Amino acid sequence: MWDKIKLSGFADEIDMDLDVQMNVLKKLGMSYVEMRGVDGKGLVEHTTEEAKEIKRRLDSNGIKLSSVGSPIGKIKIADEFAPHMELFRHTVELAHVMETPNIRMFSFFMPENSSYEPYKNKVMDQLGQFVDYAKANEVILLHENEKDIYGDMADRCLEIMKEFYGDHFKAVFDFANFVQCKQDTMEAYEMLKPYISYIHIKDALWADASVVPAGMGDGNVEKILGNLKESGYQGFLSLEPHLSDFAGFSALEQHGEQKKKMSGEEAFTMAHDALIKILERI
Repeated sequence: MWDKIKLSGFADEIDMDLDVQMNVLKKLGMSYVEMRGVDGKGLVEHTTEEAKEIKRRLDSNGIKLSSVGSPIGKIKIADEFAPHMELFRHTVELAHVMETPNIRMFSFFMPENSSYEPYKNKVMDQLGQFVDYAKANEVILLHENEKDIYGDMADRCLEIMKEFYGDHFKAVFDFANFVQCKQDTMEAYEMLKPYISYIHIKDALWADASVVPAGMGDGNVEKILGNLKESGYQGFLSLEPHLSDFAGFSALEQHGEQKKKMSGEEAFTMAHDALIKILERI
């Protein structure tokens, strides 16, 4: 087992209710959450006072945030930026309340069927405003490679990292998102490994882009995690199951009994157990 690794996850995939999230996390022996949605809305939609109450409840259950799973940067590049910058400032305030330096974020959705190149300068300008504010307020922005944003493919992620990487801007590596973009994950890993500070654990199939448990897809999850272990990586592995409609679930049930849809707890537990099996092998 990889002893120094820290497991986290998007517990809103278990349930939006915080008490349910915490109960399942504790059942799985996890003490971190990447908080995206909680008690009926996104964490960043909560007021500062509401966030303080969420933090109090987390503290009483021994659970900390690995990161704010924010939607920052998940707007169209043509959208008005000023209101989003205001949301970012609030997100930074909530990160301080939740006592995590980490904020997961993105690099703006690009127009469909269009070259990304004409938008590069605007992307870099807006990301730069985020980074300057992050530096001034002592938070760390974690850029996730997401389908259809500027930094979806490894070469553009590398552009962004060369521009902004430092104490306040680092890379998330998401296996499934690269597969869904038809990006070879080994190639992406080799390009981005100096910048990777956070890992999202989900896998996907090259053929149809469907998300599957870690190790069952084409993301080279076990090989890359093995490489990360050898390189001394000691950060978070954050479960993002996306498995509630996983077609292979019935085949994993005893006697192949059909189960129409997994519960959030079942999906999250399946994702957790798949990762643990990989960690036991590497």
